[in-house]
Amino acid sequence: MMSDIASSLNPAPTSEEWQRARSRLDKLWQRGADFLGTPYAILAGAMSWVSERHLVSAISNAGGFGVIACGAMEPARLAEEIAATRALTDRPFGVNLITMHPKLDELVQVCLDAKVGHIVLAGGIPPSAAIKAAKDGGAKVIGFAPALVLAKRLIKMGVDALVIEGAEAGGHIGPVSLTVLAQEILPHIQNVPVFVAGGLGRGDALVSYLEQGAAGGQFGTRFAAAEESIAHENFKKAFVRANARDATTSVQLDERFPVIPVRAISNEGGRKFVAHQADVIRRFQAGDLTREDAQLEIEHFWAGALRRAVIDGDVEEGSVMAGQSVGMVKSVQPVAQIIADLIDQAVIALIRQQRRMDADG
Repeated sequence: MMSDIASSLNPAPTSEEWQRARSRLDKLWQRGADFLGTPYAILAGAMSWVSERHLVSAISNAGGFGVIACGAMEPARLAEEIAATRALTDRPFGVNLITMHPKLDELVQVCLDAKVGHIVLAGGIPPSAAIKAAKDGGAKVIGFAPALVLAKRLIKMGVDALVIEGAEAGGHIGPVSLTVLAQEILPHIQNVPVFVAGGLGRGDALVSYLEQGAAGGQFGTRFAAAEESIAHENFKKAFVRANARDATTSVQLDERFPVIPVRAISNEGGRKFVAHQADVIRRFQAGDLTREDAQLEIEHFWAGALRRAVIDGDVEEGSVMAGQSVGMVKSVQPVAQIIADLIDQAVIALIRQQRRMDADG
């Protein structure tokens, strides 16, 4: 069904054009959709404090694939969240587990006991034992590959699919853009589905990666300010106000004191973090702090900052994690509308492509 977005085409698309392009899109992402068990190969990024039962179920109910962000949850808390999500949707959804969690093995078992079909292992190279346990328990495993060599390694370890996430993404990021990762990895990995992520905000952008061989796309920032997201109104307003250039990475002042790269909307908290680092480095150089204590002081600055932004609405002092695609978030929309818009944008891109080909004979 054509929407208002179709008015961007001149002349307006015919029903035949629309159906032909829609069928083409289905073929392009069929592998990803089949892997996820969903109508659309739209994988939701797992965002701490945001990707919980309400948003996850809304994404799955709309034909995408929602993913619970386990984060620092204890096993009992994760079991509760899975059950609550299942009460809101009978569609497939997954769980994102952080590989550094001290109870990773227990969390994997919680997912298996709850018959979760897909487990996403993020935050580092997952232990072989966790991959084996998940697969032996009947779940499919998704891993993150920031480089081709690691993509090949993960496949040998047994992962069933990969996500390649560019530095344009929000939250914790790697150093390489999706544009480069796609060129490095997609031509060489065909034996497992590869989902692209980082900076994706429109369906036409996703089409370009599908045509390069991607199986689907992961969207995070686009859903963070959705109507069904439990994020505070202030958090959502910050997304709507922001431009792409406002989503910047954390600043590191001294290589002796590494700062984990995080992309978030610039605010007073970010500026204070720079001043905090400078003060800690000065005290270290004066001999008032050991190197270890200085590192801990820098790392502890952001403790609880994401929750303050998402739940409490403190978007000035908290960490408003967002990808550069935040500039494409123009309003707070229902998840179903966001997904419908992404699909329409993809279809229109394919219609334009076909028209160009027809014009060239």
